[in-house]
Amino acid sequence: MSERPSFSADIVAAAQRAEMPDFPRWQQMVRATGGCAQPIRLQGWRFTFNSGLEVLDVYRTADEPTGYLLTACGNRRASRCPACSEVYRDDTYHLILCGLRGGKGVPEDVNGHPRVFATFTAPSFGAVHAHRDRDGKTLPCRPRRDNPICEHGRPEGCGARHERDDPQVGQPLCVDCYDYQGAVLWNAHAGELWRRLTQGLPAVFARLLGVSRAALRRHLRLSYAKVAEYQARGLVHFHAVIRLDGPDGPGDPPPDWATVPLLDLALREAAGQIAVPVPDGALKWGDQIDVRPVYIAADLEGMSDQRVASYVAKYATKGAESAGTVDRPIRHASAIACLDVTEHARRMIYTCFSLATLPQYRDLPLRQWAHMLGYRGHFSTKSRLYSITLGDLRQARADHRAKEARESLGLPVPTDRETVTVQEWRFAGSGHRNGEHFWAEYARQRIATARRIARERKEQDPA
Repeated sequence: MSERPSFSADIVAAAQRAEMPDFPRWQQMVRATGGCAQPIRLQGWRFTFNSGLEVLDVYRTADEPTGYLLTACGNRRASRCPACSEVYRDDTYHLILCGLRGGKGVPEDVNGHPRVFATFTAPSFGAVHAHRDRDGKTLPCRPRRDNPICEHGRPEGCGARHERDDPQVGQPLCVDCYDYQGAVLWNAHAGELWRRLTQGLPAVFARLLGVSRAALRRHLRLSYAKVAEYQARGLVHFHAVIRLDGPDGPGDPPPDWATVPLLDLALREAAGQIAVPVPDGALKWGDQIDVRPVYIAADLEGMSDQRVASYVAKYATKGAESAGTVDRPIRHASAIACLDVTEHARRMIYTCFSLATLPQYRDLPLRQWAHMLGYRGHFSTKSRLYSITLGDLRQARADHRAKEARESLGLPVPTDRETVTVQEWRFAGSGHRNGEHFWAEYARQRIATARRIARERKEQDPA
């Protein structure tokens, strides 16, 4: 007699969930969220009337087999919700690309404006292990002659050849030599450094041209979109698309003298002048500033606009977890020792908690952002006239889905004067229950596969 196959507890729970009477409707809701990993459960109602107070549509969660309605969490982090982060990534991609090529309300002539892809990094706070290569060959990390030793008795060099995924990459050669206080404070003020850079850049332009800032504003406008990325050493750096427009924005071409070399020079000068004072000194940008022109074609000496948009969108869904830390706030210092993080990240988190107790740093919310290693700024931002907004893209998607729902129910197209919607909702919980994670991930993978196939077909046949 053959033995019965044994299944894991998760598979058994998934099978039990599939046997429940509300499972078909629950599956529809999960597919509507895109397979969200931590959906929000809502309870409430919605009524739609016309101008004559005739009821056009009634929806009540009390009528649902589940007793609630699921909606997507909308979290941008891939580590928290792969489904919602994929939507965020796609939206960011289109936001960046529209500012480079035009479309979705942005004039297509914007693709002729001078623009660069710039990277601003943090200074060094101590030597760390690194992956280095040349012509596809991995080089020694930090080769040093005579094998010098630091004051703490540790080697100042490293002859190992680290691959990109080596967990030692980004870790200090000597934790006692590393300036953890400076690193945490730099992260905490990185957003302010970026703000001062964007404010000071027009003044540098004006000085290079020998005109006043008021005169410059009558001829030139700078537009940008930027994203923050964590390096392996736990410090943020910024990738930014910076574009030169005429005074009226993307539909207005800049003057002929507004060129990529001039923008490159102004960016480097402005970055070298910016500083944020702190009690123990001043914080500045690092010396490694990379500025590359952005072109439509990929075969020119620069970066293609599509590659730039993909690069920025990729890092818009990542956070400090890519630097070896966690993606959730840390409430108490006693929990730090138990965190599944790298030792370097643990020391930076401890430093955040320690500095928060000092009087000169109490105005910085370092405890609140310790899981981000001190960084408290927005991950992706843009200037007002760079392109469309994420809100515009989300509204367009919501309008499309509302149109599909109206057509399926046979409802008329609403206008502001003809229809009124009254609704009331309350939070009833979040996340999946026992046995539901399996089916949500299954739905997400099917949706992701369908999107990939559609994207590949579109690339093969753009028409």
